[in-house]
This record gives sequence, C-alpha cells and structure tokens, in this order.
Amino acid sequence: MLTLDQEKEIKKALDDSVRPFFFFHDDPDGLSSFLLFYRYKKEGRGFVLKAVPNIKESHLKNAAAFDSDVIFILDLAVVDQEFLDKAKLPVYWIDHHVPLERTKVRYYNPRITFKQNIPTPVMCYQIVKQDLWIATVGSVGDWFMPAFAEDFKKEYPDLLPENVTTVEDALCNTKLGILVKVFSFLLKGKTDKVYQNIKTLTRIKSPYEILDQTTSQGKFLWKYYEQINKQYEELLKSALEKKTNGKLVVYTYSNDKLSLTKDLANELIAKFQDKIIVLGREKEDEVRCSLRAGKGVRLDLALEKVLHEVEGYGGGHEQACGAAIKQKDFKKFLELLEKELA
Repeated sequence: MLTLDQEKEIKKALDDSVRPFFFFHDDPDGLSSFLLFYRYKKEGRGFVLKAVPNIKESHLKNAAAFDSDVIFILDLAVVDQEFLDKAKLPVYWIDHHVPLERTKVRYYNPRITFKQNIPTPVMCYQIVKQDLWIATVGSVGDWFMPAFAEDFKKEYPDLLPENVTTVEDALCNTKLGILVKVFSFLLKGKTDKVYQNIKTLTRIKSPYEILDQTTSQGKFLWKYYEQINKQYEELLKSALEKKTNGKLVVYTYSNDKLSLTKDLANELIAKFQDKIIVLGREKEDEVRCSLRAGKGVRLDLALEKVLHEVEGYGGGHEQACGAAIKQKDFKKFLELLEKELA
C-alpha cells in the first residue's frame, strides 16, 4: 500500500528510466514484484538475491555492468548503507519487512506509512495496474489475500473459487496455490537455469500457458516445475510421517542443492494450524529454517527474543519467519522457542 504521492513518484521514476536495474528476493512475492515492473517497462535487467536477502556494496558491480540509470530494490529486507553511499544512482527501495534507518535512498514501506504489513507485489500492482494474475500469485505466496483477489476470482474463477477466503485454503486447495508453487520452484536450482526460467516468465501472457501447457514456454516452465516437485513431494511425505510432540512440528533435512523449506512450511501449517512449524535445511554448519504459526501467534516477536540467546539470525512477519541457526545451537533454539511460545 502506497500513498498517492508515493505511487506517482515511483511510477515517474519507472517511466523516465532508460536502463533500470531490479534487485529482488528469490521467492514468489519477490519474483512477482520484478515481473510486474519489468513487464510494464519492457526494459531493464533483474538480479535475484538467493539465500540471505541482503544487498551489499559488492552488488553494485551488477548494476554498473549494465550501465543502469536507476536502481529498484524489491522485497529485500536489508540494504547496507555502504551500498547506498556508493551507488551514485537514484535508488528506490520498496519493501514490507521490519523498517530500517537508511539515507540516500527513496524508501517505501507500509509499516512506516500505514503501520501495516502489505507485501511488495501489492504496491507494485498499485503502480503498474496490469498483470493481475502475477500480482495475486505473489501476494498469496506471501500469505496475504489482497483486496484485488476479488477481481482475480471474477476473471479466473477456476483458479480461485468464490468460496475460498483464507490464504491456507488458497495455497493448498486451488490452482492458484499450484501457481504459487510453480513460481517458487522456478527459482530453485542452478543460477543459469533460474534466469532462463525468469526470462521465459516475462513472456507468458496467461497463467493457463503454464497450468495447461498451451504454449512451448508454458510447457518448458511446467516441465521444470515437475522436476522440482518430485523432490518436494518426497520431502513432504517424509515430513508428514514424522510424529509430533508438544507445540512444535520440527523437520530437518540435508540438501546442498535445493531449499524447499518455505514451501514445505507453508503446506504443513495449513495441515497443522494449531502447531508451530520449524522446517530446517542443514547446510554447512547451519540449519536454515522456515517457521510458520497459526493466527494470533506473534512468531516474529518470539523469534527475536530467542535469537538473543543463540548464534544465528533471522526475522519476518507475524506468522511467517526465516532464520539460520548454528547447528551446535539448534537444539537449544528449539527449546527456547517452544518455551517462549508456550
């Protein structure tokens, strides 16, 4: 959600740009935000930040190599001040995570303006006013049912039926939920494959190209999705077979190539809405986690407190967070989290 003045300011910057550069997060809402801007502008270059959503000074070389005239930062929680100090370009940062104090940047965050957590695709759609289906995929993918979901239901009633009112239902029981998973899975794997997927997505005109494989581009993306989904279904089956004790549902796995914790956590919280979901991928000396909780639980506040007692970092929204915990502290982390949420 943006004010009218903010909307006009960002749109003017986008319209006036010649070679815009887009940094965005590697999840459905970050990808959707980039697609909304790029498909509107039909110019520019995107750079997806995988793993830690933090833009550092070293990332400036990517924008410089493209000879950019403006930088847009979409759905990224942290931007180092050193990056902004040395950018020498206008920087527009649109985000909805915990607000940070920064200078030399035009910063738009609904938590500051409206005291609300509104996902980045909602704001991007407010600006470009096109590609309703992409905006809805990104918003629901970030556990938010936007007001324009009602318009989506009218245009695509088979993808999101009228009687679906919750994010959990939309993610787990509709074709829209499949699209969210497609967007997520297209960002998994080797970097060159990911960028090929993103480039193909910029050319998709309808969600049915993907869901029904009606074009060569849609078939290409669906085939990639199916390859990742096979691994996902194996992990989901294993996670569902795990016995749960107490408040937490904890499942960890080792995989150096793919991170599927967000997707698994989303599906598990829809099935165990009275639990706290902790999905962890063991990589190097860390357990990289996605955490989910049902309505009424302030998971973000609990996580913030627990992180003071262990070696790790993380954060997020009220019921959806991410964290990376040193393996030596993971058991202690779980004990503290369960105690904090008791």
